[in-house]
Amino acid sequence: MIDPRLDGQVVLVTGGAGGIGAAISEAFAAQGARVAVHHLGGDPAVPAGVRWEHRTPAAGSARRFARDLPGAAIAVEADLADDAAITRLLDEVEARLGPVDVLVNNAAHCEDPDGIDAVTGDGLQRHYRVNAIAPALLTGELARRRRGAGARVINISTDAARAFPGQIGYGTSKAAVEALTRATALDLAGADIRVNAIAPGPVQTGWLTGELLDHATSVVPLGRVGDPEDIADAAVFLASHQARWITGQVLQVAGGHAL
Repeated sequence: MIDPRLDGQVVLVTGGAGGIGAAISEAFAAQGARVAVHHLGGDPAVPAGVRWEHRTPAAGSARRFARDLPGAAIAVEADLADDAAITRLLDEVEARLGPVDVLVNNAAHCEDPDGIDAVTGDGLQRHYRVNAIAPALLTGELARRRRGAGARVINISTDAARAFPGQIGYGTSKAAVEALTRATALDLAGADIRVNAIAPGPVQTGWLTGELLDHATSVVPLGRVGDPEDIADAAVFLASHQARWITGQVLQVAGGHAL
């Protein structure tokens, strides 16, 4: 990539202060983008006996992370399970950085246990509200504000969207994101808004240890698990000028895993 033409662009990364989201925030900041790093600011309410897998940094940590990014970067807090937070989030980013050019729907909710024998209506709603409904609402709100402005949306999916035993709520909610990607790409093509998704394979964000790491490595044809930077580089590409004729695609960044 010679010049992705992202200098000065405003990029909103949901769940942008930790794991893959942090790498995505850093990658866009390195390209000269003005990055809004979204964070939850606290754990969602989950019932006893359920473990929430995707912890987000505390508000202070998220603000420090944003301050350490090169160029203009801010931390913005919102609970994406709250529909009303969607408009407030974009309002705050616009007021502080300007209109959003690139939206990266990265924030995720993942619980354990999540197998079919443990599935509940409440659990499915918690997964879908953050993983599928929030990206749809954010994309819709962005479209109303940026129609014809050349905006881009990048949704972060997962291999679990294809088939992942034991992750019913998480996997099916991410499958919904992939369907959303294709539908909104068609709806918004005439508005000059491109919509794509990335489906990561097993990525080391601290959760792969011991036998689990050995197993994950053994099932990836390229012989290693992913780094967050692998996903971040793909996100920068999909937002770049070089990807200007790509929309409605789900790019599997997984080292050949789950083909």
